[in-house]
Amino acid sequence: MTLVLYITIIIYCLAIVALIYGFTKIKSFDYLGLKPKTKFSIVVPFRNEAENLPILLDSFSKLNYPNDLFEVILVDDDSEEVFSVQSSEFSVQIINNIRVSNSPKKDAISTAIQTLKNDWIITTDADCVVNTNWLFALDNYIQLNSEVSMIAGAVKYNCENSFLHHFQQLDLASLQGATIGSFGLRKGFMCNGANFAYTKSFFEKLNGFEGNDRIASGDDVFLLQKAMLSRSFGTENVHYLKSENTIVITKPLNDWKSLFYQRVRWASKTSSYQSNFGKGLGLIVFGGNLVWVLGVGCWVSGHIPFQDLVLLTLLKFVVDSILIYKANYFLTKKRMYYLILGSLLYPFFSVSVALYSLFGKYEWKGRRFKLQNH
Repeated sequence: MTLVLYITIIIYCLAIVALIYGFTKIKSFDYLGLKPKTKFSIVVPFRNEAENLPILLDSFSKLNYPNDLFEVILVDDDSEEVFSVQSSEFSVQIINNIRVSNSPKKDAISTAIQTLKNDWIITTDADCVVNTNWLFALDNYIQLNSEVSMIAGAVKYNCENSFLHHFQQLDLASLQGATIGSFGLRKGFMCNGANFAYTKSFFEKLNGFEGNDRIASGDDVFLLQKAMLSRSFGTENVHYLKSENTIVITKPLNDWKSLFYQRVRWASKTSSYQSNFGKGLGLIVFGGNLVWVLGVGCWVSGHIPFQDLVLLTLLKFVVDSILIYKANYFLTKKRMYYLILGSLLYPFFSVSVALYSLFGKYEWKGRRFKLQNH
């Protein structure tokens, strides 16, 4: 048993080291020297977000970008309360979602694409705030990389000083680290729909969300994987933009139940990944977390000595901390609070989420969804 634990944790450590290497391969981009010329359509699917939307729209009003070069399309997915825009210096419209599949968000984006004026689409969420230079940096990157048709960007939390919030930021930093690392290895398989851009023409060439619309979530990762694995497209057309100017800020959740269901929703997509790299990495990460949970159980039951548990813990903690530190420094430039406590709790949380995602149900935006794994 001890040998199996060590072999598993060594494989896990090698995978994380590979991601750390990949992370360093993606260079930062903060150039803002070109005159803006790219026209963007910002698509925001929403449901019952009357509290958050004014904050998002206010951040759009502060964009360092010409108002005539972007439009905002808010897609109302059957909200229980009516939201209206009073006045705006930029083009903004609210349209109703047209449901045709099991995925409200994919339907919302597809609905918006039928009405938008510009080729470049950016999706974000209603509970986000964007950087002043968000569009400016994207525009300059696009001008300097003529082959790019899809761009993944970073997301971070606006944390208060609570363990729950910092736990989420550490978790998100690990996901962002894995995302950037995989792009550095030319194996990008994960992104965040709160900061995701692609051209309408590229979306249409990929046949949009066709083939994965039975899955409620995944408007971002499945489209990315379809692009990365396409014979006609790939790493030349799909980039990760590692820029402090394009980091989108979102709200952390305020209770453990909501966090659990959100992570279950994220984890439920893994079995439907088209990317074998993504599936394999998911299994390795699950194995690494399971090792620590089993290690604690084996130590308590007397099957392994305490020294082995300490060594297994240190091996995992060291590689995890390096990747999380690199990602967190890029995202926040702040200290990593509760790192040790979070690292001890996370394997139990992660394993519970992974196991529940195999057969349970989850709540999302006031709706219940049955998990579909194939």
